[in-house]
Amino acid sequence: MSTDTRAEQRRILIWMCVFIGVNQAGFGAIIPVLPLYAQDFGVPASAIGSTIAIYGLARLLSAPPGGRIADRLGRRPSLAIGGAICALGNLGCALAGSFPEFVAARFVAGLGAGWVQVVGSVILADISTPSERGRMLSIYQGVFLCAVGVGPLPGGLLAENFGLAAPFAVYAVASGAAAVLAWFVVPETRAFAVGGRPAALPPTVPFMLQMRALVSHTGFALVCLVGLVNAIVRTGGLFGVVPVLAADQLGLGPGVVGAALALGSVLGLLASYPAGWLADRYGRKPIIVPSALATAGAFVAFCLAPSLLWFGVACIIWGVASAVNGAAPAAYAADNARPGMNAAAMSAYRMLSDVGYVIGPIGLGLVVDGYGAEAALAVAAVLVGGVGLLFARYAPETWPRPPGR
Repeated sequence: MSTDTRAEQRRILIWMCVFIGVNQAGFGAIIPVLPLYAQDFGVPASAIGSTIAIYGLARLLSAPPGGRIADRLGRRPSLAIGGAICALGNLGCALAGSFPEFVAARFVAGLGAGWVQVVGSVILADISTPSERGRMLSIYQGVFLCAVGVGPLPGGLLAENFGLAAPFAVYAVASGAAAVLAWFVVPETRAFAVGGRPAALPPTVPFMLQMRALVSHTGFALVCLVGLVNAIVRTGGLFGVVPVLAADQLGLGPGVVGAALALGSVLGLLASYPAGWLADRYGRKPIIVPSALATAGAFVAFCLAPSLLWFGVACIIWGVASAVNGAAPAAYAADNARPGMNAAAMSAYRMLSDVGYVIGPIGLGLVVDGYGAEAALAVAAVLVGGVGLLFARYAPETWPRPPGR
């Protein structure tokens, strides 16, 4: 690979990390206040879960159009469109005067967020080869998760000092800034040629048929299931249950919860690149499976934590495990894409993963209503641990390529 190509790869990766860092720091800012903001409208836990689920439904619905427009108009304009939609939705959240208005604004914000994440994944697939994809995605995913994890700290402080609507307003500003950044500085990658691989021609197979063909492969379907369960436990467990449990059982405020989550995310960022290197050196499965089991352990720790110290330990386990388990599944999904099908592969992966954003918050919210927060976190642990074992048993390795492939 030429020096110029590597320099262009680095430049694109840096700008994408800046873009996603700005966007996701705003998202992280609302994590410690979202359940409390919804509670202010006088609704039960299952309804609080619906504010997360509607966000996930919008993300799910945005994946195919985001990928299709990335193929037709280009990655750069599609990325900017997603950022602008996200900004409008979060501004609506900050200004909502009733619970239905808040839910509607969350839907718009979810459309933009899903759009951004799909196109970002497509861009990274465009500029990487399988031999370096784990490391490249680990850097991007590490910044993504670190920004989400650090965001609760300023978000909690904003809520305590300026009211629960303040983090949503900040997220709107961050998303708008990211949209401007995408339009003016993120390069177009639709025709990027790397590693001796020619620039991909526009696909001749209809977009939805490409997605259907990908999902028919066992490994691709299983990695989508991994993504789905990760979304269930993240949105239903971490976002919907953990802040409430920390407040009710340990008396922790949004600022303390945000600080603990931020600490875990910073340590996760430090672990993400070594995990990507291991995924490129030894394969995707040796990273995906242990990190799923570690994520299950984090939820057990959240459930049993008797003090702030142990809550912090649970946050550290969560932060490291989620960072490690962020890049390898996305790399596995991209490995399955044929030339010219990056947009379809990453759209299908994100769309099916985001089903978890719909069923997770409502499902675990109902468990909280019926059996308590501890039971909901136990269910989350069983789900993520079980899918890790399922992937270990049935998913074929995609890189390094097995002999004869």
